[in-house]
Amino acid sequence: KTQQYPANGKLFYQCIWLVLQNPDRVENPVRVSWKKTMSTTITPLLPGNWYHIYNRGINGETLYHTEANYQYFLDVIVKYVFHAAKVYAYCLMKNHFHSLVSIRDDAERKPHLYFSDMFNSYTQGLNKQLGRGSLFERPFRRKVISSEKQRVQVTFSIHNNPRHHGIMDDFVKYQYSFCRTVLSSVPTKIEREAVLSWFGGRDGFLAYHNAGCDDISDNLILE
Repeated sequence: KTQQYPANGKLFYQCIWLVLQNPDRVENPVRVSWKKTMSTTITPLLPGNWYHIYNRGINGETLYHTEANYQYFLDVIVKYVFHAAKVYAYCLMKNHFHSLVSIRDDAERKPHLYFSDMFNSYTQGLNKQLGRGSLFERPFRRKVISSEKQRVQVTFSIHNNPRHHGIMDDFVKYQYSFCRTVLSSVPTKIEREAVLSWFGGRDGFLAYHNAGCDDISDNLILE
């Protein structure tokens, strides 16, 4: 017996296909697979809220092949993300990145579209260099950060990534992290003064990072 569909069934399946092709452009939370064994909700980016934004290369593949790649990624963050968010911390590792942001109230478009533009722009730039296709896993990950204590913890965990992954013990000096910049006086578009205020100033920031932190909740640990 032939299966009968509603008159608008074709349109329904076309919509489902479009969502699967463009998951980052879905505004409302939906369930998506995560490493085959669990699922997660795509959290919407709402004005005034804080988020830990992170992502990696497909199947953990390399994102940054040269020093110029790291700089270009930072350039596209400024070009696109700064229209939708303030950035407080970041760390770029070879195959993934982490950032802490707050969403602006005056973005002209839906905030997640600026992040999608950033990923697309970087991917296109790398494709010109390497001639490859898709680069980032989809959807990009995001977690709500709901208190100043969590901001402090996540900032430390983001900066601690080079040590966590065995790249270097003195992660304060890691080149592709905001940690080194926040301790300097060089001009920056990142929210340096706000970050320092959470730690009680430069000395408090440095002391906290050197001492580490043993009270981070499990759901804030950054891999």
